[in-house]
Amino acid sequence: MSDDLLDVAQRIAADAKPGEQLEAYVVRSRETDIEVFGGEVESLTTASTAGLGVRVIVDHRQGLAWAGSLDADVIAETVREARDNAQFGEPDEFYGLASPADANGSRPPELDLWRAELEQVSTEEKVKLALELERATNAADSRIRNVESASYGDSLSEAALANSLGIAAHTRRTTCSASAVALADDGSGTQTGYGFEAGRTLADIDFEKIPRDAALRACRLLGAKPIPSRRVRVILDPLVTRSVLGVLSSAFNGESMLKGRSLFTGRAGELVGAPHVQLLDDPTDPRALGASEFDGDGVPTRRNPLIVDGVLQGFLHNVYTGRRSGAGTTASAIRGLGSTPGVGVRALRLEPGPKSPAEIMRDAGDALYVQSVSGLHSGTNPISGDFSVGAEGLLVQNGELGAPVREVTIASTLQRMLLDIADIGNDLTFLPGTVAGMTLCIGEMTMSGA
Repeated sequence: MSDDLLDVAQRIAADAKPGEQLEAYVVRSRETDIEVFGGEVESLTTASTAGLGVRVIVDHRQGLAWAGSLDADVIAETVREARDNAQFGEPDEFYGLASPADANGSRPPELDLWRAELEQVSTEEKVKLALELERATNAADSRIRNVESASYGDSLSEAALANSLGIAAHTRRTTCSASAVALADDGSGTQTGYGFEAGRTLADIDFEKIPRDAALRACRLLGAKPIPSRRVRVILDPLVTRSVLGVLSSAFNGESMLKGRSLFTGRAGELVGAPHVQLLDDPTDPRALGASEFDGDGVPTRRNPLIVDGVLQGFLHNVYTGRRSGAGTTASAIRGLGSTPGVGVRALRLEPGPKSPAEIMRDAGDALYVQSVSGLHSGTNPISGDFSVGAEGLLVQNGELGAPVREVTIASTLQRMLLDIADIGNDLTFLPGTVAGMTLCIGEMTMSGA
């Protein structure tokens, strides 16, 4: 890992022909993934990759080519292929690379996303961590019969982007995570529970908490039964909140909005959530594992409020959708080597509220605590907002967790759920990916059960 990727990208961009816009996106990464089962390594993958994507725009026609090598001959061939592809592209008046003007005078945030010590951890040490995680999960409770999976993974990556209009960007980051899924059985049936931790280096991960969480989540569901259908207050576990927000995130996508495929199309400036709801995408927050100094167009990232005091502020845009909509970029371009920049969140989260999870349960009175959901993507329509998913969890009775529940369905609409948010927890939880979670209380949903 080094800073020479930016030199590579800038040399490519400097070869732009007259009347041509040329962009080079260069990446390098090293990843490790380990799965253990039954005291043995079930799978171990270590991979180092390097490659580049080249984009050429001529006469409002766009061409893209990419390759999984940084060899000089491969780079030259990739540039030629991108130029050839541009000749056959459909013209679009909004095609154009980012320029310094798109940054609107903003400078990249100063983020410390790299932990050099992670480079020094050997594969053998990582295997030992995964094996010990499985052993500790098995020993966490006498009712644990098996550990369905125990895993460790990490990534060290860097990327550079340069174009012929003067954009030059470089970023690098490390991430690592570990998880365990426990299977519990007390004679009433089996239940599973998970434990999960993530950070930028091993010191960020509480390896003792993962087995405790996995055992607790599995064992407290033992004896779970369906319950009668009714309207009920619902409290979402942080990982469930994260999943729901992940589905909702597409509604703030400027590309979806332009295509009329967002449930918020035409609603900017309207009340779409409870008055205390603040929703933002903030890739400048170094706690978020999706944080970055630059977006996929090479524009410095920024904090983007999406809902303020319940009111929709607008949509996320890259350079292309920003020009097409007239709103300008929000530095929300995301991309891979083999694709042109799309639009997406990097660090979506609700602003935490003042209450702890225990206080939320105390104030909720009788409710359903949803520990996990199933059928999220098949049961949720991010365009219409229809929401109906399988759920399991525990009843909240007199402010305390009570009887376990399974085989129920909770239903509402995403629009109604935002308006019905009663409490937002203070337990902001950052996890791998682009969405954070916290305990969330929804005032009322339909629960279908026995």
